[in-house]
Amino acid sequence: MKSARKKLTPEFKAKVALAAIAEEGTTASPSRPFGVHPNQIYKWKKEFVASAAIAFSGTAARVDA
Repeated sequence: MKSARKKLTPEFKAKVALAAIAEEGTTASPSRPFGVHPNQIYKWKKEFVASAAIAFSGTAARVDA
């Protein structure tokens, strides 16, 4: 019997990507504490870095917290 897929929020993905960027070791280091495969972390990290410039553009939608 297959297990159900995890539905991860964008906030969780960003948190994991930031942890991977801040980590001095390998990208796989945060995989165990977060319970995510290292390949997935690498993908999220790459996507996060690629879209980081959007955060500083004037046309990005802003979220006021």
